[in-house]
Amino acid sequence: MTGQPRSASQPPAVAAAGLAAVAWPHGAHRLDCVSDVHLSAHDPATAAAFLGYLRAAAFDALCILGDLFEVWVGDDLLQADDPEAALARDVAAALRAVASSRPVYLMHGNRDFLLGPAFAAASGATLLADPCLLDTGGWRWLLAHGDAWCVHDADYQRFRAQARSAAWQADFAARPLAERQTLARALRAQSRAHQAQRVRAGMVDTGDVDADTVEAARQRHGANGVIHGHTHRPAAHRLPGGAPRLVLSDWDALAQPPRLQVLQLAPGGRWCVAPANA
Repeated sequence: MTGQPRSASQPPAVAAAGLAAVAWPHGAHRLDCVSDVHLSAHDPATAAAFLGYLRAAAFDALCILGDLFEVWVGDDLLQADDPEAALARDVAAALRAVASSRPVYLMHGNRDFLLGPAFAAASGATLLADPCLLDTGGWRWLLAHGDAWCVHDADYQRFRAQARSAAWQADFAARPLAERQTLARALRAQSRAHQAQRVRAGMVDTGDVDADTVEAARQRHGANGVIHGHTHRPAAHRLPGGAPRLVLSDWDALAQPPRLQVLQLAPGGRWCVAPANA
């Protein structure tokens, strides 16, 4: 799947003041975007595929738009002695090797929003605000994880507001690591059961972003197009105003066929989707 802007010569509105922006790296020809890798010691095949992708590093810069990890309960995991901690250290080291020679950007997702400065330091990654702008030279992409735009899922949005508050995070961080891991597993199980119940009841699908909300954000921030993950529904859409909305794939090495897709961006708004090993 490939694409290019319909009218890159037409400038967007002025970007909203204060929105973080990422400049296109000097001399770069390819910037990769991935999201929803959901790394876990319980899925060694996907972890191996991602680490192999980092070792090949056939890109000039990398943007990870959330949910790099299946769950992240705090940066002290890096000091723990269990399989998840060992994987986290391996990933941090692989990212740091890449970041030694090219930019690596990392955005929080709904599973790993507690990734903090210790992981950023260990990995060499620059933490991105959600959303932020990427200026590719004459074309600006609005980058986001995407969960904040799923406005029809009222239950999730209430939890998101609570979990992103300083008070909730301070209370959570004060608990022992093992307790936090148990709570995280319980929250994931509760979420899966809730979604399954909605499906059985034939209720309206609330798991996708709202196109009008995304379009309003695009216009507000002066972007030409939007890139996000979260929904696990990879596709290229047109927003109500005609701008492209590119949805990133999740990663699953054991799926048939494997889902290990990368969005490759080029200067001026050009893009293509390719396998991670391409």
